[in-house]
Amino acid sequence: MHDIVQCSALAMARQVRQAHQALRHVEAGLARHAGRTDGEPDRAVIEAEVEAKRADVQRWEAVQRTYRHPLETRARTLPPCGIADAAPQTSAQVHGRLQAAVDALAALAACHQWPHRHAALQKVRTQCPALAAWVDWWWEGVQQHLEPLELLPMGRRWAMESLVPLVSWGHQAAQTRCACRKAKTRRRLEAVRAAFQQHAITRRLPPQGLEEWHGWATQRVKALQRASSAVEGRNGSRSHRQHNPRGVPKPRYKVWTVLHTFDCHAADGTTPAVRFFRRSFPDLFETVLSTIDALPRPRKRHQAMALTECYHKVSRFKWIPSPDCGGSGA
Repeated sequence: MHDIVQCSALAMARQVRQAHQALRHVEAGLARHAGRTDGEPDRAVIEAEVEAKRADVQRWEAVQRTYRHPLETRARTLPPCGIADAAPQTSAQVHGRLQAAVDALAALAACHQWPHRHAALQKVRTQCPALAAWVDWWWEGVQQHLEPLELLPMGRRWAMESLVPLVSWGHQAAQTRCACRKAKTRRRLEAVRAAFQQHAITRRLPPQGLEEWHGWATQRVKALQRASSAVEGRNGSRSHRQHNPRGVPKPRYKVWTVLHTFDCHAADGTTPAVRFFRRSFPDLFETVLSTIDALPRPRKRHQAMALTECYHKVSRFKWIPSPDCGGSGA
């Protein structure tokens, strides 16, 4: 997404800003002619120019909305459940939609003669197969966790087509920050929840069984994490620190790795090491503190040396006779 935005977002925003500036300029000229009775032909020309500039602004705002649509499509394509029908997606479907979004952005840039960066778009096209592949990999992991449960085909379909999409879209709705995208996600979530509640297996399961199944699906969904380390994670933080001090000592990288792996807590209180190894680890701070011996006590100064230092400090003051005190004063 970052590479795509770098290709054409700046050129598009420049066109929108220039259109708004031109509209404000001609509107200011029309306001100056508002109180004049002479020069009606000039006023008619300015009004026609204002209408033309307003149409230009509307056209570029429409182009901006058209530009944002493939970006939203690309962002909504990556979840394992489709937003149109909440059905499980395959890597082939995800790859086709990603490529279609990139092609639409490239065609839009070529239509409006924006600077075309072939290297950046080629980089995005190269990443599409790898982005799409993990969808099949994740669904394969869900199926492997269902095998020990020995469910009937109807139960497997209920878990994969009703339960997992419900938990997945609930997780997406909580994580999404864009208001428009959050509204679309919540509408899909309500539709999936209604279908889930009307399912025959959902009606037959007791509340305790539904809670256990919901916990199982939550674990599967939380295993799918968005990789944003290049911007806001450890790699992004490390790049900023590397840039600001003009170089970081190599041993410090090991310290950052340990801190990120064993002391970076998520919203649920777990660390990357706990999620990866699926076992608990002792607290990092307590472990480091246990290896530190008792701190040495401050050294005791010799009494004679302390008195000598005090004498030198007092001798720095200059004693001046005071006439009010009979010649002895400070």
